[in-house]
Amino acid sequence: MILIHELWKDESQGQFTFCLAGPAGDKARSLLEGKAVKIWECEADCHFEAMTKYYEYQGWGVYTTKFKQDYWPYIDKMGNIEEPSVPPHRASGFGK
Repeated sequence: MILIHELWKDESQGQFTFCLAGPAGDKARSLLEGKAVKIWECEADCHFEAMTKYYEYQGWGVYTTKFKQDYWPYIDKMGNIEEPSVPPHRASGFGK
């Protein structure tokens, strides 16, 4: 399941918020103060993909995670989820 993620910048505070688009991101966007504008968006099918794109956009280098579930695909509305097939180079360091 592919979800849209948005990057917001609070112009008055100079802070960024990266959250899901639509109702799923309403609570995160409600924390924005001042004049916030959406400056970027991307699509991703899991947390790892979203954060990888976000890091690339910000120029922060390579995103890494130690959490296996970050590679799991997002759940659809029916609650269906498949165990991901994590490429071996990404799975190194994970316990059994």
